[in-house]
Order: sequence, then structure tokens, then C-alpha cells
Amino acid sequence: MNLDNFRLLRDPGHFLALGGGSGLLPKAPGTAGTVVGMVIFWPLAALDNYVYTGLVLALFALGVPLCSRTSLAIGANDHPAIVWDEIVGILLTMAFVDPNPFNCILGFLAFRIFDIFKPWPINVLDQRVRGGIGVMLDDVFAALYAGLTLVFIEYISYI
Repeated sequence: MNLDNFRLLRDPGHFLALGGGSGLLPKAPGTAGTVVGMVIFWPLAALDNYVYTGLVLALFALGVPLCSRTSLAIGANDHPAIVWDEIVGILLTMAFVDPNPFNCILGFLAFRIFDIFKPWPINVLDQRVRGGIGVMLDDVFAALYAGLTLVFIEYISYI
């Protein structure tokens, strides 16, 4: 599938999986998808923690078939243009901390670092788990690592 023509964006499911087109950027589509996730995060940050967590879980569940379907349409598993996983990943990362500007910047950076470098077991998941669940899982683990890093930094800053 030729991604240069943006035809996939006409389909609502592909539109979501491609982050509204942010995943089609020629450079750093994962970072662009994470930016979209941060934009989505701001209005959601005021939600009750349980509601916010439930919403993130629902977006994860929605992401499995979305990413699987778009992977099939593109003809590649976990194609860089698919950024729904980054959107959900940054939302999960930010569930760990207060939504202040410092934490948002730190969360963004930590999530991108773990998503790009994929330390164990993220790299194993990325290589071995296929389909929509594989697309989503490696970013969930990157988000968990990033979130725990934020909690640790927040903890030591209060000592």
C-alpha cells in the first residue's frame, strides 16, 4: 500500500490508527503520534483517576483491532505510520503522575526513550508478538517503564 496518497485517512478506523494523519509524516511518525496523544491528554487530565484509567484501558482494547486492521491494509505488521499505540502509550504514561508541565515534558521524553530503545522485555514483545496486540503491547510496556521512571523521579525530588 502506498502511504503517500493518504487514501487510508478516509476510513475512520485507519484515520484513528494513523493518528489523524500524524503517522504519515515522513520523519519521526511515532513522535508525532505522541504529540497527538499529549494534545488528547490535556482535556482528559481533569478526569477522575478511575475514569481516566478506564478510558485508557478502553482505548487500548479498541487499539488492538484498529492496529491489526490497518496493519493488514498497509501490508506490514507494526508499520511506523500506525501511531495509535503511541497515543495510548503516552496516555498511560501520564496516568502515573500529576499533569503539571514538568511531568508532561518528562513523561513525553521518557516514553519516547523507552519506545525507541525498547529495553527487555519490550524488544522481545516487539519481535515476537504479531497483530494488533503486538503493536499495542510493546508501547504499553514502554509506558509502564516511563510511568515508573516518572514516579521514581517524583519520589526522589521530595526527599
